[in-house]
Amino acid sequence: MDALTLIRDTFAPLPGKRILDIGCGPGTLAKRLAEDGAAVTGVDPGEAALAKARAAMPGARFEIASGEALPFPDASFDGAVLLNALHHVPDPAAALAEAARILVPGGVLVVVEPLAWGSFFDALQPIEDETAVRAAAQAAIAAALADGAFACRRDLTVERRESFVSLEAFAARVSVVDPAREETIRARRPVVEAAFLRAAERETDGRYALVQPLRIHVLEPV
Repeated sequence: MDALTLIRDTFAPLPGKRILDIGCGPGTLAKRLAEDGAAVTGVDPGEAALAKARAAMPGARFEIASGEALPFPDASFDGAVLLNALHHVPDPAAALAEAARILVPGGVLVVVEPLAWGSFFDALQPIEDETAVRAAAQAAIAAALADGAFACRRDLTVERRESFVSLEAFAARVSVVDPAREETIRARRPVVEAAFLRAAERETDGRYALVQPLRIHVLEPV
C-alpha cells in the first residue's frame, strides 16, 4: 500500500468528489486525482509552486492560502488531503481545525506525514533538520484525537522508496518543497554529500535509494 493508493481508495468513487489538496505544491497529487475524475481544488502559500500547478492543470482552481486560514465556506468539500504538508504549517492544530471546518458531514481528511527517521530523513538532516516540526505535526494529530475533534478511521505507516541518479537529483527533489534549501546545499555541499552517500543504498543500476516512513491518518471530524 502506498499513499496515493490509500488516498484514492479512501475517496472512491472519485468522479465528482470535491477534494481540497491543502499544501498542494506544484499540483502533483491534484493532477492525479483530477485524472480519476475528482473535482480538485488546491491551496498553497507559495506563489511559485502554484504557478507550476496552474501550468500543469490550466482548468483547475488553485488559491494562495495557508493551511490555518482556508478561503472557503464551511462544508465546501467532500474530502481533504494534507500530503507531506502538515509539518510545514506553523500552527498544525489550527490547520487540522480548518480542514475539519470545510468538510461536509461525513467527509474525511487524509493526513500523510513523514516520520523523523529513515534513510531519506538522514540524508535531509544536514539540509534541514525537521525533527521538531515532524514531532509537532504528530502531536497535533494526537491532541485532536484526544480532544474528540476527530475519529480515526485508519492509522498506518508505509515506506516510500525513492531512487536518485545523483546527489544533484536528490537536491532538486528536496528543494521543490523549499527553494531556500538550494543555498544551504551549496553552502554545505561536502556535509550534504557525505550524509547522502552514507544514508543511501546503492542499487544494481547504480542509482541511490532512500526510504522514508510515512504515517497516514484517515480522520473524520466529529
